[in-house]
Amino acid sequence: MKIFYHLPGLFEFYELYMVFLALFREHREYFYDWCEIGSIYGAPADCIWGGGRVGFGEEAPEKVAALMREYGISARLTLSNSLLTEKELSDRKCNALCRLFEKSGRLRDGIVQGGADQSGAVQNGVILHSDLLLRYLMENYPGFYYVSSTTKVLTDFGEFERELNRREFRYVVPDFRLNREFDRLNALSEAQKKKVEFLCNECCWFDCYDRNNCYENVSRKSLGEPCEEHVCVSPYAKRGYRFSDAMKNPGFIGIEDIRNVYGPRGFTNFKIEGRSLGSAVVLEFLLYYLTKPECQLKVREEIYLDSSLDLF
Repeated sequence: MKIFYHLPGLFEFYELYMVFLALFREHREYFYDWCEIGSIYGAPADCIWGGGRVGFGEEAPEKVAALMREYGISARLTLSNSLLTEKELSDRKCNALCRLFEKSGRLRDGIVQGGADQSGAVQNGVILHSDLLLRYLMENYPGFYYVSSTTKVLTDFGEFERELNRREFRYVVPDFRLNREFDRLNALSEAQKKKVEFLCNECCWFDCYDRNNCYENVSRKSLGEPCEEHVCVSPYAKRGYRFSDAMKNPGFIGIEDIRNVYGPRGFTNFKIEGRSLGSAVVLEFLLYYLTKPECQLKVREEIYLDSSLDLF
């Protein structure tokens, strides 16, 4: 069984992926043979349809699309703004972005991955929250597939299952607090299990009661609306994101969980958080989740010693 990882920072970490994807292709022996890169997701900094995280991606969309096409990897636009109205649907930059990425897929030789159909045709996708945007994209950009965003904060299992049953979505990302609901997860049908995409490394406080407001604040910022800075209610907020803290989260899904618990039960799609965290932190995720322990130093050295990269 193949496991598909969905990686962060499509526009933020272009230079990192330019080096890493070459390593992943040329030295496949460094990486677990049971995993593939299903997609890389993100949105440009000036994308008003964006959500989830405030966008920092500055790389030219044409260069990003070309890189994903070169390696046959599905590009996912993160257009998860929850507050869109009809007037925002005409935004020129967002529509140009969709036109570019809808047409930029290509064939990947015989490998069916997270963003591919059974013919091996790599399709680009969109992660979204708004049903208004979903209807607009389905009508105007039918070449995409769609992912139901974790920004919906689906913590009720019944609501999550109803989302899985929606034909519009190829994948659904539940709130990380459903990651360990094994009694109900195991009862899902095989078709439903194939649509589940677990968020692995969330650092948010497991008992957070304000997650919806946090995401809504990001949506307002993306729209350019004046709003106060959201104050995180976590007692550990001042620490910021630390992978070591995320590993202690009750919802954390580690490498052994994926191999020995989720994979054998029919779950094959896993999303790695990391937009806006910095390329050095994202590299640690790539080492932990994709790279064999005995090869991690080799990969780290190849990345760090590349003079074109400015890791932070």
